[in-house]
Amino acid sequence: MPDTILVPAETLHRQLTAVFTTWGMSAEHANTAATVMVDTDLTGIDSHGVGMLPHYQRLFREGRLDPKATPTIARDHGPGVLIDGNKAIGHVPAHLAITTAIEKAREFGIGVAAVTNSNHYGAAGWYARLAAEQGMIALSLTNSSHLMVPLRGTQPALGTNPIAFSAPTRDPARPVLLDMATTTVAYGKISIARRAGKPLPPGWALDENGEPELDSARASDARRLAPLGGTREQGAHKGYGLALMVEILCATLTGAGSAQLRTGHFFLVLNPTAFRDREGFQADLDDLLARLRDNPPADPAAPVLIPGDPEHDTTVERGRDGIPMVQTLVEEVRAVCEESGAAFLLPHLK
Repeated sequence: MPDTILVPAETLHRQLTAVFTTWGMSAEHANTAATVMVDTDLTGIDSHGVGMLPHYQRLFREGRLDPKATPTIARDHGPGVLIDGNKAIGHVPAHLAITTAIEKAREFGIGVAAVTNSNHYGAAGWYARLAAEQGMIALSLTNSSHLMVPLRGTQPALGTNPIAFSAPTRDPARPVLLDMATTTVAYGKISIARRAGKPLPPGWALDENGEPELDSARASDARRLAPLGGTREQGAHKGYGLALMVEILCATLTGAGSAQLRTGHFFLVLNPTAFRDREGFQADLDDLLARLRDNPPADPAAPVLIPGDPEHDTTVERGRDGIPMVQTLVEEVRAVCEESGAAFLLPHLK
């Protein structure tokens, strides 16, 4: 088991803002990006939190990410808006987009915000959860760098293109929250396996011949992920089709184009009160969730889960104990700090 330290969320937030402000990001934008990343690590989605920092450093180094950029609203047509990210780190225009869509939904019953000319925005579920906390139903989508090999293909042509869906419950801290890649796993899971020196299960990654790649180091370098399902017989055509849908909404509709250079996002927010009274909606949702939770479990020690339950429980645990970071990730953060000139604030491994 690799050496691991537990880092308080506040310490990790300070470390990220130190890097971002050293790049030239405003305090407000640095706080937004750091908050999304730390919240993501708190929920246990380690593939999209601080583990993305070396990638963002590469984007900055290559001039593909402008830390001083301010997103702007390019088009505003009633309930629908288009936001130009202006090459900012993706969390910043995405935050503007989801908050704008929420306000539009309050006014019109529906809010749709698309983002063009952006970068990686972290975990799709963070934005959907923010809408649920405001009493809204939401979809959060993004295209991403080409990692998915299309069905019957051999080379990456689409991204992991995640889909997140949320619905508000009576407890704002426990929304229904689905956050899934349209590949079998997100690329960050390959990185986690590489850092831990673990092999991959079949169906996660592919080799140059379209066959399963089990070596995590080779898979990390080759960057060929299988569609959700892994094989045609196990439903890979469904993951591939969903990824194409996300690409159309996030890249084609927004004008972002290929995510090899630029990224687009898409947010749909629905106000339940546009369709019925909130109390009736919440009562029926309570009944639905109760019916699922009361389903007899296959294993009495593992009751039926509602999407969002694991993230809630992990947030409570990590908020109390700290966020685990393996030695290789700590060293990667240290390298980013050295390159950018930011102070290294994380605890040292014993």
